[in-house]
Amino acid sequence: MSEKQQVRGSYWLETAPGDRHPALTEDIEVDVAVIGAGIAGLSTAWELARAGRSVAVLEAGRVAASVTGHTTAKVSALHTLVYDRLRRTRGEESARLYARSQAEAVEHLGQVARELGVDCEWEPKSSYTYVCDAGRVEELRAEARAAREAGLPASFVTETGLPFPVAGAVEVTGQAQFHPRKYLLALTADLVARGGRVYEDTTVIGLDEGEPCRVSTTAGATVTARDVVVATHYPVFDRALLFTRLTPRRELVVAGTIPAGQDPQGMYITPDEGTRSVRTAPYTGDRRFLIVTGEHFTPGAGDTRARFARLTAWATEHFPDLAVTHRWATQDNDSTDTVPMVGPLHPGTRHAYVATGFGGWGMSGGVMAGRLLAAQITGEECAWSGLYDPRRLLPQVREAPSFLKTQAKVAGHFVGDRLRPSPPVESLPPGEGAVVRVDGQRLAVYRDDSGSLHAVSARCTHLGCLVSFNDAERAWECPCHGSRFDTDGKVIQGPATRPLERRDI
Repeated sequence: MSEKQQVRGSYWLETAPGDRHPALTEDIEVDVAVIGAGIAGLSTAWELARAGRSVAVLEAGRVAASVTGHTTAKVSALHTLVYDRLRRTRGEESARLYARSQAEAVEHLGQVARELGVDCEWEPKSSYTYVCDAGRVEELRAEARAAREAGLPASFVTETGLPFPVAGAVEVTGQAQFHPRKYLLALTADLVARGGRVYEDTTVIGLDEGEPCRVSTTAGATVTARDVVVATHYPVFDRALLFTRLTPRRELVVAGTIPAGQDPQGMYITPDEGTRSVRTAPYTGDRRFLIVTGEHFTPGAGDTRARFARLTAWATEHFPDLAVTHRWATQDNDSTDTVPMVGPLHPGTRHAYVATGFGGWGMSGGVMAGRLLAAQITGEECAWSGLYDPRRLLPQVREAPSFLKTQAKVAGHFVGDRLRPSPPVESLPPGEGAVVRVDGQRLAVYRDDSGSLHAVSARCTHLGCLVSFNDAERAWECPCHGSRFDTDGKVIQGPATRPLERRDI
């Protein structure tokens, strides 16, 4: 299989390309400006439009094409091993609120899909967290008890539909899987029909939190709005210092078809082996589309090709008839206390809101965030506002270890990456990139397949960490906060909003 085939794009984007939306080129005024057109931003905008607010959605790329377009698309309230930890660190009531908010999001997503009449391949399935290591069984039993006491239909089981034995698993029934792009394209169309405005290729670079707020873009256009929602996955504004409480991670995906009779009939995830996640989707004839996700790593951690090879080997070992046709990667952000941050952007704000830190569970989390933010903006009560409030105190005893670990890791990259020896430019083979020192400057240099060199500044335009090269996806990645750039320095993924500066070499 060629390298180009190895990094073939998302199946969701390929099978639901969607229409284009215009870029914002003139000043506008609306009730609410939503920055980011993933599931959290679009869900928020749709809920607000349904409540009678005028809304504009501003997306730097394309609708539902970034993180949401590369998701596994499980719609589940079982989030690996969250409930026992929540019960121990934040109390039983917090665990119940988390379970209720996520379960209602799963139900709400299904209701909206039916209301819109969209065929988004919605399939009810049980969700499983499993382990193969017998030493972790008690951990699974505790999670099953905590999830059940929190209100979910959870149980501990030892038999699953996986083609290999497990030591134990938590099963939650009544969950679902779907095609995220088909759903969100329909949601976007309905948003526009309700008077909402959607702008693609519109990068936001400034936010003035006056009354009203003003959002500025790279094109010079301004959006005036009473309220602003920042739903860019990783917040593009640092005034709340949320970057100190978020850790970015990437995971790889290999996918292809298997005989329908080999469908494991469920959605599975294990925290072992650098994470392994398994689900299927409808295909044609007597085959199902199998999606395997894993190889959890920090952006810029290197040797992505080897990680793809390990994940492919695992998938084909357990599903020998798998015909791999697609490979892509996804990115998520983990909060230091495992709970997403949804609500006011910072303690002093009155009209700016944020949704971030979904920890790999953005489908139910994004829908939950849309409902929560719409309630806050329209003045309604929401029982779990306090649970997800980004202003919750930090550091707290329960959050301090994760907070310190995150900051130590960032500091290590910020200092240590500058001390690494750099290879000579002449040693770079075609298709490879490296950070090199030229005339005292650190440059990110890529040699394309024709042998031409592309050089940009190696300093991430977010907070100045040095980027690293992702060999499989041919991209520059910031290991500190997860910004990603193409080989010519253009922003692929924030929080950075400005490209890496071009350099001559």
